[in-house]
Amino acid sequence: MSDTSRHRAGDSAGLSGALSDGPLVTEGPGLLVMDVDSTLIEQEVIELIAERAGTRELVAEVTARAMRGELDFAASLRERVATLAGVPQGVFAEVLAEVRPTQGAAELIEALHARGCRVGVVSGGFEEVVVPLAERLGIDHVAANRLEVVEGRLTGRVLGRIVDRQEKVRCLLTWAQQDGVPMERTIAVGDGANDLGMLEAAGLGVAFCAKPVVVEQADAAIHVRDLRAVLQLIGG
Repeated sequence: MSDTSRHRAGDSAGLSGALSDGPLVTEGPGLLVMDVDSTLIEQEVIELIAERAGTRELVAEVTARAMRGELDFAASLRERVATLAGVPQGVFAEVLAEVRPTQGAAELIEALHARGCRVGVVSGGFEEVVVPLAERLGIDHVAANRLEVVEGRLTGRVLGRIVDRQEKVRCLLTWAQQDGVPMERTIAVGDGANDLGMLEAAGLGVAFCAKPVVVEQADAAIHVRDLRAVLQLIGG
């Protein structure tokens, strides 16, 4: 994005990089894609599951390093998931009940839908929690990982493809094409290093209460935990 299309909002607003012109301002957003853990929701789902396995401290440490970009995401996910072996699958319902959407999440989605904008989520977390959460919030597109369950217990393995940095970009591009939205009218929102690809690919990449490496590279940044601030970036 060219520097001429945005200006720096004051720190007092908790924003930086608000837009002043361009398709996102004049025509409005057509697709917003956001991360889930620590963005759409307050928690990291894998840590909530790991708490039941007695491995939360270890998992949280690996997660933090992966989000800072110090570890390969896919390899770190497999390492963390391996610690969950043996946890009963009933954990999904428990964690879903415990998950708290970030302040302003429902209002942001409602406001975007009112403007004809579609909403998608891409998660390094798990379908078993993310899909019902997305249905509850009225989200249009969902991509997340899936955990293997055998005889009612987690095996410690991930099934199929892993939603990593490259897969998040692929989802953004695919959904934009499906919805007939030019990339100039897309927004991506995330907090970790594995979100950087989609933040770069989108018309506006937004770092949400993010790690320093993400704030440095994103088009814009939000420093308050209220997702309604995304609308302020595009004058909404």
